[in-house]
Amino acid sequence: MRLDSTDTRSNRARLLAGATALVFTALALPAFADEDQAIATALPAMAAAPQPATPLADDGLGTGGYYLEADTVIQDDKAGTIVAEGQVQVRNQGRTLRAEKVVYNRTTGVVVATGSVVIVERDGTTAFADEIVLDDQLRAGVAKGFSARLQDNIKIAGDTLVRRDDNTAELNKGIYTPCELCAEDKTRDPTWSIHADKVVQDGENHLIYYENAVIEMFGIPVFYTPILWHADPNADRMSGLLPPTIVASQRRGLSYEQPYLQVLGPSSDLTISPQINTKVNPFLNLDYRQRFYSGEIEARFGYTYEKDLDSNGSKIGDLTSRSYVLANGAFDIDKNWKWGFAAERASDDLIFDKYDISDVSRQRGLVSSDNRRLTSQLFATRQDNLSWFSVNAISVQGLRPTDNDRTFPTIAPLIEGRFELPMPVLGGRFRMQGSAVVLTREQSQFVAGQPGADSRRATFQADWRTNFTMGSGLRVSPFLEARGDYYSVADYPAAGDDASFGRALGVVGVDLTYPLFRRDGDRTIVLEPIAQIALSPDSDLDSRIPNEDSVVLEFDETNLFRANKSPGFDLYEGGLRANLGARATVSFDDGRSFSLLVGRSFRDSDDTTLPARSGLQRKASDWIVAGDAKPFQHLTLYGRARFDSETLDLRRVEIGANATFERASGYVRYLHDNQDITGVERQDIDFAADVMVTKTFGVTTAGIWDIENDIWRRQELGAFYRDDCLDLAVVWIHEETFNRSLGPSDAVVLRLTLATLGDKGYRR
Repeated sequence: MRLDSTDTRSNRARLLAGATALVFTALALPAFADEDQAIATALPAMAAAPQPATPLADDGLGTGGYYLEADTVIQDDKAGTIVAEGQVQVRNQGRTLRAEKVVYNRTTGVVVATGSVVIVERDGTTAFADEIVLDDQLRAGVAKGFSARLQDNIKIAGDTLVRRDDNTAELNKGIYTPCELCAEDKTRDPTWSIHADKVVQDGENHLIYYENAVIEMFGIPVFYTPILWHADPNADRMSGLLPPTIVASQRRGLSYEQPYLQVLGPSSDLTISPQINTKVNPFLNLDYRQRFYSGEIEARFGYTYEKDLDSNGSKIGDLTSRSYVLANGAFDIDKNWKWGFAAERASDDLIFDKYDISDVSRQRGLVSSDNRRLTSQLFATRQDNLSWFSVNAISVQGLRPTDNDRTFPTIAPLIEGRFELPMPVLGGRFRMQGSAVVLTREQSQFVAGQPGADSRRATFQADWRTNFTMGSGLRVSPFLEARGDYYSVADYPAAGDDASFGRALGVVGVDLTYPLFRRDGDRTIVLEPIAQIALSPDSDLDSRIPNEDSVVLEFDETNLFRANKSPGFDLYEGGLRANLGARATVSFDDGRSFSLLVGRSFRDSDDTTLPARSGLQRKASDWIVAGDAKPFQHLTLYGRARFDSETLDLRRVEIGANATFERASGYVRYLHDNQDITGVERQDIDFAADVMVTKTFGVTTAGIWDIENDIWRRQELGAFYRDDCLDLAVVWIHEETFNRSLGPSDAVVLRLTLATLGDKGYRR
């Protein structure tokens, strides 16, 4: 009996549900299989099949509507079947089933779809099968010749897919791979794949179990295990193994570090990373993370029980516990207030070098850690559109050979704040700033065995600035600053026993700029003369004031036009002075650009309170030159230099380039400083580059060459293979450094990451 499309609405609804329920549920299963002839033909077919790039649009059928299309629809009352044949298409709620034939048995409730069955889900995932059979409860069923393309480009295939209930599915003789398949060369193996005799999906526990699993790379078996399980890749967050790090080094021998992610709850997890070494005892790393409704914390820990060791892994001294902690957290109190902490401590100075602990020096609190200095902090902040306030307590541990922690000050508290009036004052912006700090030392940094110098400072500052633009284009910006400092010092040699005193400072000045603009063809040219004139009381630094916050004063293009170039409060720039310069910029419509800045500072008299290495002591300062260029889209050049005011000798220069091309990327930087902060000449080159030799194979290199001492402080050379589903790199690293018991060393690092198995971006 033939029926038209209006006579079988209820039957078609049941037909659709039966034909799609098993397959739509089964799409969540990441399957694995072995080499079966059916699979060998299924995967190339999947490679050639179209892959939906975006979710399917709303089909207008709503939640209860459906659509059935076929060349013929036959109802056989005697057999109790409804049969749709010939380019059958069933659509409901954005899902589409296509087959050559669909049969629904009204007596048994069994639904059978046969002939090039294709199911397209709403999110674009696509499943293929030769035949799909479902029982009358629509809970159990079988798909023969099953394959699917899931999200994240995952592809699966198997002889049969059996769903036993809502939470359990089995794939027999299947293969799993997230790698691209070659439609042109159907015999070409994927970069990597996993094969298994049987794969069981435990939907209740979100786990995948395998029997006789084999991992293949480029079609070659590289690993076998009779039993394997891991988290379902479709689960949001599940416990499981992360990619390991393998290192062969002089210090630790062969080292294997295997991270394991343990999900503790919806908002917390713990990564356990035991590092197994052949030369030294194991080292355990832990990384705990938790999010709260108002913030988050992260705490990293490391521990081992071992002797000290040198670059060759030789053990020195006694066995003892060695550990570190790197933790931080930040929390919202309300929309303006926050509080947080940072905890950084290590049992010995070289623990991070000995055990290759990375990401040590990143900023965890308000104040960033210096290189080889650990900073613990407890802070609170308040910020809105017009104000900022912070209070911080800081403790520092030094890791350098010359560091003595007892001479480092404990900073508690450090208070900073600023407030800008919401309305103009005399037509300009009015801002108030405050700062207070208490420094306490256990031991003198000047005389061994003597009490350390303690100091307290409180500062209040107000500044006003406005802007005028003349008809000629001249921009005039007058400004005023007033500041008062109060100091209290103890056990400071220049101040005697105890001393309390204050000082008042002020600055009056004006900024003048006259930008000249010209449009010439496809380029825009801007020439901008800049002048700043400032007047302050003469610099007369009280010898009783310890210079705690202005030890490092670098004179460059970033502070050329600042009225006070000192980075802190203890040191200040005084007298009558003029900062002069000019900036030229050429910008092309195609994105190319070039800029150059030249300037220097002049003052009415020499200022010996400023550091000699800064180039600011004389009446005429050193010359500042800085520029950058983008000659084409993928290359950026930059340079900055300081020349002696009298001889024009080069005092400091830094030049470099950053490049990002289709098959290569990298940077190079050259630095020459005739007197760095430690008082010695420094000259070095550092660089890094990745070059793709082919579409997937490349080489990597990096290095730091100390030209002044003719030593390569660090060298890296490696090769890597990288595609959409595999990241494999082998890198040789040589360090030519001497730091107490550690000398030059060599290491070979192996990095292997398989897409969808663990976090591809994970790096220890």
